[in-house]
Amino acid sequence: MPTTISLSSLIPAGLSVEQFEICDGILMVTALARNRQATCPCCSSPSRRVHSRYVRHVMDLPTNGRSIRLRLITRRFRCDVETCRRKIFAERFGDGIVAERARRTGRMECIVHHLGLALGGRPAASFARRLMMPVSNDTLLRVVRRRARQQEDCLKTVGIDDFAFRRNHRYGSIVCDLQRRRIVKLLPDREVATVAAWLSDHPEIEFVSRDRGGGYREAAAKALPNAVQIADRWHLMENASAAFLDTVKKSMKPIRAALGATIIAPKLLTSAEQLQYEGYLRREETNETVAALATDGVSIKEIVRRTGRSRGLVRQIVRGERTDVFRCRQGSLDPHLPFLDAQWEAGCRNGAELWRRLRAKCFAGSLRVVGEWATRRRRSDTMSASELRRVPSARTVARLMTLKRDHLTKAETVTVAAIEAGVPALADTRALVDRFHLMIRSRAVAELEAWIADAEITLLASFARGIQKDAVAVRHAIIEPWSNGQTEGQVNKLKLVKRQMYGRAKIDLLEARLLGAA
Repeated sequence: MPTTISLSSLIPAGLSVEQFEICDGILMVTALARNRQATCPCCSSPSRRVHSRYVRHVMDLPTNGRSIRLRLITRRFRCDVETCRRKIFAERFGDGIVAERARRTGRMECIVHHLGLALGGRPAASFARRLMMPVSNDTLLRVVRRRARQQEDCLKTVGIDDFAFRRNHRYGSIVCDLQRRRIVKLLPDREVATVAAWLSDHPEIEFVSRDRGGGYREAAAKALPNAVQIADRWHLMENASAAFLDTVKKSMKPIRAALGATIIAPKLLTSAEQLQYEGYLRREETNETVAALATDGVSIKEIVRRTGRSRGLVRQIVRGERTDVFRCRQGSLDPHLPFLDAQWEAGCRNGAELWRRLRAKCFAGSLRVVGEWATRRRRSDTMSASELRRVPSARTVARLMTLKRDHLTKAETVTVAAIEAGVPALADTRALVDRFHLMIRSRAVAELEAWIADAEITLLASFARGIQKDAVAVRHAIIEPWSNGQTEGQVNKLKLVKRQMYGRAKIDLLEARLLGAA
């Protein structure tokens, strides 16, 4: 049975159709309000006396593959209240139909707003043209800014982190409501005064989750002295792993001595490793010069002036962090190493055959890469502890020492055993890092003081002092359920939105899009 749909049901409610026509593919609909009276915007008095009429042209949502343009017959009324300063006024249709001075209906404005929130300026404008709702990119951004709203809910638990407007140059701060899982505010920088001023405007906050940087800690302590500060658990575990890696870097000379590789045999190195080894020999001259000046008591600033090296490089040498011979980079073969190990243990020792099997698993690397791995693996299987010559990088040593033993190859097991026997302090440090990770995972806050006492007399003394300085926030990180992981996720969302706008969004537009999409 055919169904008849009236044109009045397709236009906004509250309007009645007077006439319609198709002009250049656009459906022109003449409509007027159904109400017989209007309310004065100044004195709110109703009036029925019509003074005159005029036509407003308004865009509406398309229908049946055609754009719709409304010609609204708008009436002017006389206000009969003698004390009212407005004698003649135009009728208002309401924001749900057509807002005052608007060029689009309320429902089209809502769609335009959501397009701007989701896609930004130019992508949304292009998509809107496909939807037969032509809107410029500037209009989309103006709508997003105009309809931006501030969160006015009472805050109890917030997370604060920084984000980069331009990496290593300018940073801002993001504040999230951890209970409602949404962004609350974007701050233009990460200065202590800016963060403290915003926190002072919200004295109802009880918990502040943050990373272990000193700026946010100082701001929270200054603005909300009674609030509970919580250090981020992920950052705690990552800082412990980074501290262990720094310890390995500072211990590379005794590690090479333990592996019997104080003199590296070039014949065991690949071409790339030989280039790295030659660079290491050149760096050793700079290292010896800077180390000699530091031993004589020369300040870092003076060493920089005398040698012409950067301050960061000099600081690394003074701290003993520049003794690594080989640099470890992520290779194309790394994700496939478990499969190669399994094939090798199954008896497949031919590099070409291993490469063909990897190609079946979408490996895009060359035969040479797999062939070099097979050659290295063949050599490592015949090595003994007295034949170790090629020392892995500091990052590789740290990874091997933190892996479970049943995940190591024969050569890797021999390497780790030699390091633990030759540098026992490094093995003790690894055990302390494992204890710290287990303490965070199991929420064993009672072990914190004992761990700090044990770590202060080891190679992790610097990291332990940092934990002791921020012990209250670390203790709450173990006890409380809140953490800054949710804030880190919101930072990723912010980066996505910022890159959609090619990194050129001002903070008000960035905040409007993030808060509007919540």
